[in-house]
Amino acid sequence: MTGTSVDATDERTTRNGERNAAPERERSECPECTGRIAYDEEHGERACADCGLVLDADGIDYGPEWRRFDDDGDDRCRVGAPVTARKHDKGLSTTIGWQDEDAYGNRISGRKRRQLQRLRTWNERFTSKNARERNLKQALGEIERMASALGLPEPCRETAGVIYRRAVEEELLPGRSIEAMATACLYAAARQQGTPRTLVAFASVSRVEKLPIQRAYRYLSSELGLKIEPADPIHYLPQYASELGVGDETERLARKILEAAKDRDLHSGRSPAGLAAAAIYGAGRLTDEGLTQERIGEETGVSGVTVRNRYRELLDAYGATRDR
Repeated sequence: MTGTSVDATDERTTRNGERNAAPERERSECPECTGRIAYDEEHGERACADCGLVLDADGIDYGPEWRRFDDDGDDRCRVGAPVTARKHDKGLSTTIGWQDEDAYGNRISGRKRRQLQRLRTWNERFTSKNARERNLKQALGEIERMASALGLPEPCRETAGVIYRRAVEEELLPGRSIEAMATACLYAAARQQGTPRTLVAFASVSRVEKLPIQRAYRYLSSELGLKIEPADPIHYLPQYASELGVGDETERLARKILEAAKDRDLHSGRSPAGLAAAAIYGAGRLTDEGLTQERIGEETGVSGVTVRNRYRELLDAYGATRDR
């Protein structure tokens, strides 16, 4: 009898537990009319689509925010901006906005504006409190400025930030120009990411001349052991074709010309930018694009002498390939 009583008690306990857990489970149908359960995201409610019975209210909204707190993109996720090597603090510090407005868009009083300005000043001091952080802030700002001027993509900027941080950690900066090292890091990153630009292009947007950039790049490459393959002339084609405004047919023909030249090893020991500019000029002559050597020199930075010396060799290689 004792065993039977215990079994009955356990059975009642199990049934009560199932009965209490039932409302916590997601219902697939209405308990009143067995209708379909619909979720109203705007009001945070789960209700029957047929009879309107509300099952759950004030649900937690796991969707995005209505405001965006990061500087780039339109992502309104709740976790904030991702960690990035493009900022000296990796994007983890707080930034006080420059707008002197309240939450409703109204102008704040002069006293509040002065208070906010003091807060911005102290916030700026706290986010770069030592020489290393000030160095990173200046250099990464220069990298961002030059990358924007050259139209380099975000992966290239991120790689440049990583390379510069490595140079700081290896103590390669003392006695060297911050601008030259930052430009060299961006030049190396552009080559690593397959979006190269000429040194002349980097010198045009940098605050230093071409020679210091070359020296800084060689120093970085040897000290950090950067494995950078020689630039492929084909990588310059999209950039030059866009700057010159040539048609798709001319760009495709220039690509074929360069591929024929590579098959005959004509690119060995020659400037890839010069080969790309000469290929576009030669392709433009075959397609009657109307390109001149002077215009190509102005847009690409490659001298007219280089274009004249290279395009005939490229066309000969392309003609020999077609004859086979």
